Amino acid sequence: MSKSISNYLNRTTQAAPLAVFRVLFGFMMFLSIVRFWANGWIEKLYIQPKFFFSYYGFEWVKPIGDYTYLIFLICGIASLFVALGYKYRLAIIIFFLSFTYIELMDKSTYLNHYYFISCVGFLMIFLPANAYFSVDAFKNPSKAFREIPKWTIDSIKLMLGIVYFYAGLAKLNSDWLFKAMPLKIWLPSKYDLPFLGDLMQQQWLHYVFSWSGAAYDLAIPFLLLYKPTRWFAFALVVVFHVLTRVLFPIGMFPFIMIVSSLIFFEAGFHQRIIRFISKLLRIDYSKMVAISQMKTYRFKRNLVLPILALFFVIQLLFPWRYLAYPNELFWTEEGYRFSWRVMLMEKAGYAQFKIKNTETGEQFLVDNTDFLTPFQEKQMSTQPDFILQYAHYLGDHFASQGHKNVAVYAESYVALNGRLSQPYINPNVDLMKEKESFRRKDWILPFNNTIKGF
Repeated sequence: MSKSISNYLNRTTQAAPLAVFRVLFGFMMFLSIVRFWANGWIEKLYIQPKFFFSYYGFEWVKPIGDYTYLIFLICGIASLFVALGYKYRLAIIIFFLSFTYIELMDKSTYLNHYYFISCVGFLMIFLPANAYFSVDAFKNPSKAFREIPKWTIDSIKLMLGIVYFYAGLAKLNSDWLFKAMPLKIWLPSKYDLPFLGDLMQQQWLHYVFSWSGAAYDLAIPFLLLYKPTRWFAFALVVVFHVLTRVLFPIGMFPFIMIVSSLIFFEAGFHQRIIRFISKLLRIDYSKMVAISQMKTYRFKRNLVLPILALFFVIQLLFPWRYLAYPNELFWTEEGYRFSWRVMLMEKAGYAQFKIKNTETGEQFLVDNTDFLTPFQEKQMSTQPDFILQYAHYLGDHFASQGHKNVAVYAESYVALNGRLSQPYINPNVDLMKEKESFRRKDWILPFNNTIKGF
């Protein structure tokens, strides 16, 4: 076994696939930052709100007023440097830190693909993505290599495989497969799509999309790995993600996944991409090849491999943490985030907060619009950790205004995947006495239905 592992770790491959991945990943991230800035989302999401929902353990990560633009600027410049392979190691570290800081500033903006980008950014810190077709290699030929360890490219493939396969496993639940939920709610709203609008109203199509979506996620990593099916698989990737982009407003993620899937192709395919980019940018391709050393890039494996091994162990195990909680995952969302559960549920909710003086009994209701944006209120009303954090914010706020013996109660109703709404939070529990932790939130009322599956 150890000999097989040693032999695998000593295997080499051409550096071109990792170089192309670096260029496309960095360029996509640069476009994403520009798009975010141009649409005014920095102002709307991180400057205007009065309150921000922080992640447990990362309460110190907050927007910094108008200087938040500086974080985005740093992230954008770093992503461009990553694409160019200029001062790559420093650039990818800065990109990872700045992007992850942006992601952690307010969990109401949480998306799986933001988490994916942070994971890939962290992974790339330890990979020789600047060994070929990079400014670093041009300026210092001693850093230019044509061959790199094969596992460095395989690690990117593994990360993509985890995302897809776990997303597929998550779709193997009774709501998705046997009720076509939540697609049965979302798709009919696309009635105005040219050519497809009428089809979106057909119930049979909702089931086709549900079942084919699950099959796609489970199969696509293996179809991409197997050479005879690779082009067919890539065609599926393009069709799937373009259709996803047409139907749902999820930004750059479909395009990021499309270009990331190119990592599965052979080195010769990536050499053709590099020749095309070189011609487009008027780069002397032959000179680039000439300066690349034939010897293989060497790692300090005793440092890098344990870090990456731990990283992938976490990626493989962390999504299963929901098994430690006894209640319905979609209802409580305990263990839901950071587990590649993509677009699996539609929640609609209402949350009314009551401030009460525990000694005098005096009480009043809170107008959420005084503290939250409409987007934040929508997110808060269906997620228990948001509700708890907001309750503490309200309690602290009114205590600072001179109110005594403050208790905070919530009356909340939530509808999950088309079901009738039902009470969500125990209205008799003073949320000021509850603390955020990894323990079960027993003040969430029971779900009166069952969803079977992973």
